[in-house]
Amino acid sequence: MPPTLASVVRNSSLHLTVLAGADHLERPVRWVHTSELDDPTPFLEGGELLLTTGIKLGKSAKGLQSYVHRLADAGVVGLGLGVGLSHTEVPQPLVEAAAQRGLPLLRVPEPTPFIAISKAVSAALAAEQYEAVTTSFEAQEELTRAALGQNGTAAVVRRLAARLGGWAALYDSSGALSVVAPDWAARRAARLAAEVDRLRRRPAPASAALQGRAPGFDTADEDFVVVQSLGADRRARGFLAVGTEDRITPTERYVLNAAVALLTLTLERSRELRFAEERMGAALLRLVLAGQVATARQVATSLFGGLPEGTIRVLVAGAAPSGDRAPGEAPPHDLTELAERAEAAGGRAGEKLLVAREPAGKDGKDGKDGGAQAERLVLLAVDGGAVHRACLGVVEEHEGLAIGVSAPAPVEDAGGAYAQAERALAVALRGGRRSVGHEEVGAGSLLPLLGEEAVAAFAEGLLRPLREHDRTARGDLVASLRAWLSRHGQWDAAAADLGVHRHTLRYRMRRVEELLGRSLDDTDVRMELWLALRSGED
Repeated sequence: MPPTLASVVRNSSLHLTVLAGADHLERPVRWVHTSELDDPTPFLEGGELLLTTGIKLGKSAKGLQSYVHRLADAGVVGLGLGVGLSHTEVPQPLVEAAAQRGLPLLRVPEPTPFIAISKAVSAALAAEQYEAVTTSFEAQEELTRAALGQNGTAAVVRRLAARLGGWAALYDSSGALSVVAPDWAARRAARLAAEVDRLRRRPAPASAALQGRAPGFDTADEDFVVVQSLGADRRARGFLAVGTEDRITPTERYVLNAAVALLTLTLERSRELRFAEERMGAALLRLVLAGQVATARQVATSLFGGLPEGTIRVLVAGAAPSGDRAPGEAPPHDLTELAERAEAAGGRAGEKLLVAREPAGKDGKDGKDGGAQAERLVLLAVDGGAVHRACLGVVEEHEGLAIGVSAPAPVEDAGGAYAQAERALAVALRGGRRSVGHEEVGAGSLLPLLGEEAVAAFAEGLLRPLREHDRTARGDLVASLRAWLSRHGQWDAAAADLGVHRHTLRYRMRRVEELLGRSLDDTDVRMELWLALRSGED
């Protein structure tokens, strides 16, 4: 802490006497300034102890009162008047004015030189700075040792909380609370979920200071809270929150920044190492999908602790339809967040997970929808587990994503499950849906699985001759065709539905064949006409 007026007054070698403002002696002194100007405020920054002999002050009560007001308004923390030169004693109007403004007024006896007061304050400020630097280096060394030890992130969080005399909490990239110290602060840390989520949507690094009570805290839980995102490449890898009873000091801010740097390095790790792990995981997934499960399990056991066991699902995520992007183009950060949150969910639940990113235009081939293949994310996860649920949650949050999910299967059948997930994703993309499971692909009507624009164009072109005929002539060919097809070509039943004679219906169907140039005896023609008629129904 910087020196205060009280500590300066307590210095027995200075022989200072407090004449006014005794209730405000705990104000910190940032510097000592000497001035004989009647208005020294243009040369002040605030926080000074101003010393003067009062040569130009005079004895006018009004003038002395104005002088005190100017000093108080400028943020001067105290005024020292040296007696024995211009004034044998401190003028009473000056004492009264200082008392009125709550400005501490000190009597400086003639034997005490102003330089002695300046030296005393300078020595105290130097001691404070030395203590701050020493404390900061000690704290940094302590935090560094903690980071290098076993379970380094948790150790850093515990040491930081102890250093600040408050609490600290670490959240993963998804915003879930992972470490808190001391244990009693878990409830307070959990109530910062909304603030962490807000920072999660901003580029890292970002921070927020919640002065007074944090949102959702009880009256007894008043804290000064700082939340800081952790990340070096604009993507938050985690979040750190600290809570203290008072605003953190500059020294404590240095300690906090040191912890942020260490935690960021720990979470980021080596970029090359992270890429190597991703490539290894992707290679293992491809081995599993290719049916080489035994080989993949042997490698995974030594590197990752094994493969997902029991019943699994394969999930394939890609771009959801959007007018703002080219077809199949998914925002890369959406796929990255999906992978990160899936891994975070798996880590918290102790679930094994395999992930592979398939780049756009893989092998130069076109996708199944006729366009260039878009970037996709393939995940193999435990059926119904935390990873599975997290993936569905991310897709619901992001309009830029869609996902296809396979049926439950053993790991040995992952290749077939992958094909199922690909088909389910294709259905989701064509139907404008966020997620589709394999069990939905074979259920219900075929129409929802087809692209709406393509089907509408096909139906309009195929049925146009019949509709033009119905607008200009009698016959109701479209309605008659629909009734005949719905009755599977049964003349009597279809004619009864229409309320016409069967010979009239036979004439109409011959007219349909003439206008379309197609035979209704052809099963493919019947199927196409029925599809065209159904696509126009509400």
